[in-house]
Amino acid sequence: MIHLPVIMFRGLLIGILVSAPMGPIGMLCIQRTLNRGRWPAFFTGVGAGVSDLAYCLLTGLGLSFVTDFIQSNQSELQIIGSVVLIVYAAYLFMSNPSRALQPSAMQPSSYWKDFGTGFLFTFSNPLILFFIIGLFARFNFLAPEFMAYHYVAGYISIFLGAVLWWFGVTYFVNKVRRHFNIRSMWLLNRILAGVIMIMGAVGFVTGIMDLFFE
Repeated sequence: MIHLPVIMFRGLLIGILVSAPMGPIGMLCIQRTLNRGRWPAFFTGVGAGVSDLAYCLLTGLGLSFVTDFIQSNQSELQIIGSVVLIVYAAYLFMSNPSRALQPSAMQPSSYWKDFGTGFLFTFSNPLILFFIIGLFARFNFLAPEFMAYHYVAGYISIFLGAVLWWFGVTYFVNKVRRHFNIRSMWLLNRILAGVIMIMGAVGFVTGIMDLFFE
């Protein structure tokens, strides 16, 4: 019998590991921390964490038709996700960081927008489901002897792990924020946009090749 603290610890690790890869959402959080401050970036990360939790729940509930759908439409989904990245990269490339640095009172509605973009940005990549399946198998997270409260505590721990990760990332980036001026933020915007654009282009080409040549 696996004890509850062990399950919660494994849940924390899964939440951190799912969030840790510095993909487009990580770059978005870094960019928002530097341009707008820590809390808009943090709520973006929380939105990403909720998206990751949704995929974890799909995995845990054993919705095989979801995994079958993703696996059978992997190329199409990769193309759609890549287009989303490319569109956002173009927006980021043309954005003006000096406008974002102008002081303004952050309203709760703005935080909801940050949350929503983080959720949608992460949810547009359903291929993460296979990474989650691997983590669940690695940590033996779905043991048959688990009770209902084990699952509840485990999933809460996954979300807390994701929140903890984004809390730490935004805290660290905010600490070094003072070393960036407007020119360096403008340059960072262009660099991040270029990296995201390359990610999207590679994913788009890979999806096209898989769709039409295999």
